[in-house]
Amino acid sequence: MTSSTEAPSSTDRLLSELVDRGFRFMHPRNPEGHVVAVIGVRAHHNVIDVVWLRGEDDVVASRMPGEETNYLTPSRITWRSAGTAAEVLSELVGLPDDRTPGSLLVHHAVAS
Repeated sequence: MTSSTEAPSSTDRLLSELVDRGFRFMHPRNPEGHVVAVIGVRAHHNVIDVVWLRGEDDVVASRMPGEETNYLTPSRITWRSAGTAAEVLSELVGLPDDRTPGSLLVHHAVAS
């Protein structure tokens, strides 16, 4: 976190953008009460996006089909990235909402 006199870090800005997009965050703790990760989840457009932050240099994000029943250990993943917070969060923010990267977006004509 930053003080009111410091400019927010790129990680802070990216996390704020994820919150603005509807990500919900949880903070699992170990038996001693220490936060062991920050996990964000967002379900939208028939997909689920999940991001795990275990440290500034240990972040994993994934996108899976919306019918996936266990988003913490999914059986199918359509996109995944791992690396630093700045890298992974930037990639996650840059994903198209309406499809998985690399897939074609097909518009269907609507009959009038």
